Amino acid sequence: MHQGMYTDTERCVRAVRSKDARFDGWFYTAVLTTGIYCRPSCPVVPPKPENMVFHPSAAACQQAGFRACKRCRPDTSPGSPEWNVRADLVARAMRLIADGVVDREGVTGLAARLGYSTRQIERQLYAELGAGPLALARAQRAQTARTLVETTDLPMADVAFAAGFSSVRTFNDTVREVYALTPSELRARTPRDTARRDTPGTLSLRLPFRAPLNPDNLFGHLAATAVPGVEEWRDGAYRRTLRLPYGHGIMTLAPRPDHIACRLALGDPRDLTVAISRCRRLLDLDADPVAVDEQLRTDPALAPLVDKAPGRRVPRTVDEAEFAVRAVLGQQVSTAAARTHAARLVTAHGTPVDDPEGGLTHLFPTPEHLAALDPDALAMPRTRRTTLTTLVRRLADGDLRLGADSDWPETRAALLALPGFGPWTADVIAMRALGDPDAFLPTDLGVRRAARDLGLPATPSALTARAAAWRPWRAYAVQYLWATDSHPINFLPA
Repeated sequence: MHQGMYTDTERCVRAVRSKDARFDGWFYTAVLTTGIYCRPSCPVVPPKPENMVFHPSAAACQQAGFRACKRCRPDTSPGSPEWNVRADLVARAMRLIADGVVDREGVTGLAARLGYSTRQIERQLYAELGAGPLALARAQRAQTARTLVETTDLPMADVAFAAGFSSVRTFNDTVREVYALTPSELRARTPRDTARRDTPGTLSLRLPFRAPLNPDNLFGHLAATAVPGVEEWRDGAYRRTLRLPYGHGIMTLAPRPDHIACRLALGDPRDLTVAISRCRRLLDLDADPVAVDEQLRTDPALAPLVDKAPGRRVPRTVDEAEFAVRAVLGQQVSTAAARTHAARLVTAHGTPVDDPEGGLTHLFPTPEHLAALDPDALAMPRTRRTTLTTLVRRLADGDLRLGADSDWPETRAALLALPGFGPWTADVIAMRALGDPDAFLPTDLGVRRAARDLGLPATPSALTARAAAWRPWRAYAVQYLWATDSHPINFLPA
């Protein structure tokens, strides 16, 4: 773990001198002589150690008066993997800030969601990240604004409000302060052929990640389990509909050697920050694969699997409540049967959308929509009907909350208290919806079969004991174990 790494000056200097991209997003280098801050892998000649100071976030650099480097663009680094690994107050706050909660609901809204006072949240964020929630949200607004300036033809006033700024003047001042360029100068610097949109309302972006990234099980899983009408695999890309705070959208994601090609069609440009956050979360792009794989390689049974195809990510979700519903639909049935059940719900209760490009027809129904369904219309055993209707009712009533701010142990306990929820269902939701990197599925058929073939203990209790050495990355170990099978989820579609 690299928690608090920015305080270890010697390690940071070594990372900067070796231009080690693995540490991009872990810390930022501010150069006292130039007033510029960089990512560790910046291609320029490293400054003298006495001229470097290190900060834990881009927001802290900006708050200290440093401007973003125009060469390495540190504001576009992958996010810190810490927010994926941890479930404490700071990590949950950072996930909500990434989801645009401060822009939409203010710091008081952030505090209300987390159940703490604004003063407690500000104190903890400042202690760990060198910046409070407003400064962190401001840094994110600046990055969203830059994305819109460089990748769209939107008028600057529209960019300002889409990025979450309260006025054009604040937008102009922030961009000039953070990038040492006006918005117009930023746009003028961008090559014209890469800054155009194919169609109005569509944005093309490059989503960075830490190498290596193995796309096989990541996109293979999403494509093999895609719900017709909501998701599809088309022309080498995964596409799906998105329910967003201000409207709906369609994402198109395709793997490339050094980035994920992302195209977003949004009904309201104010949803850009949330949409990018959900794309990144879906593909687990802020993970630290080197740390994960190093830990898993210490087990002789897993080492060959990691060496053969390093950089596996955990395929996640863009909608936690949707995934929980789909997990129940998938209990004790095949992938194909689960897709069929989900497609019926979508046709009967989903919100229709228009997709000019292809075969997407609906948004997945909300718990509120599903709470009104007739249980007798569900073609499944009575006990599973009860499980599903109880789940959607609790979600619709707000008694059960699944989201970026969820406390993992508390939420897992709440799920296990529901009828029909055993450890497998609770843990697959923890792993793929809540993002717990240590969620483990010792009773899963695929995991047990792989364990048997690898000479690992076959019983859930014995396998759990062996898997203690894989912590805190057991969810990634599950991906490597699943990948030993010939199931379509493990292969990038042709």
